[in-house]
Amino acid sequence: QVQLVESGGGLVQPGGSLRLSCAASGFTFFSSYTMRWYRQAPGKERELVAGITGGGEYTNYADSVKGRFTISRDNSKNTVYLQMNSLKPEDTAVYYCNRPRFGDWGQGTQVTVSS
Repeated sequence: QVQLVESGGGLVQPGGSLRLSCAASGFTFFSSYTMRWYRQAPGKERELVAGITGGGEYTNYADSVKGRFTISRDNSKNTVYLQMNSLKPEDTAVYYCNRPRFGDWGQGTQVTVSS
């Protein structure tokens, strides 16, 4: 079955960095699919953070993370990454990996930005 497994979350101080990973399995032609990162903070709706096309040619970001976050992928490893720099307390959320075409979601990884 399709699995998206996120990792790399944790507790970090404001201004710090984290790199999230999403390892995909259970389907072929990973490089054919756009992949996305979403996040959901307590009491808020889930929001799109970043997306990347199958070959990595195009990326898009939420305005709130532009210039601080970078999405990338390694199709040889069936993995998508989210490099998060200059983290702020408002970035605190559970971060989810998503394959939009089929509505696949991972279980999420918690990111907490606090001093």
